[in-house]
Amino acid sequence: MNEQFYLTDEVDAGERIDKWLCENADGLTRSAIQRFCESGGVLANGKTVAKNYRLRGGEEILLRVPDAKPLDVLPQNIPVEILYEDDDLLVVNKPKGMVVHPAPGNWDGTLVNALLYHCAGRLSSINGVIRPGIVHRIDKDTSGLLIVAKNDFSHSMLAEQIKEHSFTRIYNAIVYGGFTELEGTVDAPIGRNPSDRKKMCVTEKNARKAVTHYSVREPFGAFTDLVLRLETGRTHQIRVHMAYKGHPVAGDPVYGPKKVITSLRGQCLHARTIGFVHPRTGAYLEFTSELPEYYLQFLNSIKEGKVR
Repeated sequence: MNEQFYLTDEVDAGERIDKWLCENADGLTRSAIQRFCESGGVLANGKTVAKNYRLRGGEEILLRVPDAKPLDVLPQNIPVEILYEDDDLLVVNKPKGMVVHPAPGNWDGTLVNALLYHCAGRLSSINGVIRPGIVHRIDKDTSGLLIVAKNDFSHSMLAEQIKEHSFTRIYNAIVYGGFTELEGTVDAPIGRNPSDRKKMCVTEKNARKAVTHYSVREPFGAFTDLVLRLETGRTHQIRVHMAYKGHPVAGDPVYGPKKVITSLRGQCLHARTIGFVHPRTGAYLEFTSELPEYYLQFLNSIKEGKVR
């Protein structure tokens, strides 16, 4: 049993505990927290509470996360590019088109299947049996760097850095249109799209703060090659922020224009650089991957005038 302690502030008074924990307990979905409430795994000041319990402020919250069950997901000998590895963690360069963790419709061939084989099952259990070792994720059609934890100590320490926004996460993206400024910041909260729960949007309702910094790497008129740095890490953050600014990511079938560039097979977005403090040694580590072939080919097509 993994026990996690949290303290609420006066400003939290009136908020549902399942929603509050979802925003403050990294790596857990609201539905998972609701299940923990139903099984007596959430306590406020020592008393079990229901999922609809309203916070009063100034409480000590205890969240009991059950130990991981035996994993039904099978290890698979799938090649995966590893930039760094030690006894605590790995830095993986995920290819475009690979799903990070199993889900309905994608129970095998995922990064987790590959990691279970490579690490012989030595992965953190904090995120449960389906997402072992996964501290953070990137979308199926986003390529680039991910950090994976081999044990719960490393997972907790890395998750805390993400929560404190001290992680370095830099992306490259090709977006539609030109920019009048060479750099800027999008500071706009992101939440679920009320008309489509599978999508995110910029909204003030039930949203979380989201900040993306960007700079122009190279302009091409109809497109711009951008460098983006995440200050926060919300679901689909770059894709949502760029679409909100009027510059959706090229190839994005969800937030881009109706006429999608199908040759890209998804958004032209690459998680190029990741930096963090090693949870055990305290040393700052930073890794950068080369731009992938699909990205470079699309850049060449733009330069040659084949894409407009």
